[in-house]
Amino acid sequence: MVTMGQCYYNETIGFFYNNSGKELSSHWRPKDVVVVALGLTVSVLVLLTNLLVIAAIASNRRFHQPIYYLLGNLAAADLFAGVAYLFLMFHTGPRTARLSLQGWFLRQGLLDTSLTASVATLLAIAVERHRSVMAVQLHSRLPRGRVIMLIVGVWVAALGLGLLPAHSWHCLCALDRCSRMAPLLSRSYLAVWALSSLLVFLLMVAVYTRIFFYVRRRVQRMAEHVSCHPHYRETTLSLVKTVVIILGAFVVCWTPGQVVLLLDGLGCKSCNVLAVEKYFLLLAEANSLVNAVVYSCRDAEMRRTFRHLLCCLCLRRSTHKSVRYTPSTQTGPSTRIMLPENGHSLMDSTL
Repeated sequence: MVTMGQCYYNETIGFFYNNSGKELSSHWRPKDVVVVALGLTVSVLVLLTNLLVIAAIASNRRFHQPIYYLLGNLAAADLFAGVAYLFLMFHTGPRTARLSLQGWFLRQGLLDTSLTASVATLLAIAVERHRSVMAVQLHSRLPRGRVIMLIVGVWVAALGLGLLPAHSWHCLCALDRCSRMAPLLSRSYLAVWALSSLLVFLLMVAVYTRIFFYVRRRVQRMAEHVSCHPHYRETTLSLVKTVVIILGAFVVCWTPGQVVLLLDGLGCKSCNVLAVEKYFLLLAEANSLVNAVVYSCRDAEMRRTFRHLLCCLCLRRSTHKSVRYTPSTQTGPSTRIMLPENGHSLMDSTL
């Protein structure tokens, strides 16, 4: 019998799953096998891709700049997300019932911390890009201290959201507040997490929209004083493409999961969130793979470094062999903008 105000720290995982109405399977179902197979595949790809990004940033001195600290932090957060999801895949299905409460909170906390760090780093990158463009500042001249503080802030926020459920933001003492998707967590936690991600997206939209209109005005102004050149139109179109890719990737990967989290957090009884939760979580995890493509692999210099690292790995070359890198016309995840004004470079902004 459930008593209001009573805490259930000694109950099993099955007790909370039964309370929330979430099925806890005792055997491997076809759906479980499919989810685990897809999850393991995505996790391995996420780990390998982000390890390659981190190795590239560490090995190429051209990337030893503050903006690449943030890209490296994004790769580290996504690498962590890959580890967390891999841990989930080895502790899901029938194995969930064998978890202790502490083990379940560890599994959930790893996911929450890593995904929060990834999303928060995306916002930090947008903010730094905005500052560098508006200040007509080279990324190499960004204050290292500010970027490091941003990274520290990202992980403090991520650890806070990841650790809170295990210590206070759970429903072990209020079973009527338990969510259906995460039966040991309070519905309010899911709602706050979903709304926080939505806020991050809206801020990113505002930041990149302002960058776009600012750069477009500068391009138009330069075109009035300089003979019209296709480069100006190409710059604008390239910037539009970059903004659409960045925001589109976030929407595709995160919106479905945010919607079901918010519906569950608001206590929607008629919403069948359990039917799609595993697939939407997998889609959110896939964002850790997409980030590496959108923010790193579109950089020409980064691609050259990848090829060098992979060739060294395949040919087993000595890691002490020095390599000369040729200058790149693109030194950022998407578009390098250099608009001449009175014979001088107006900006060199990695967008």
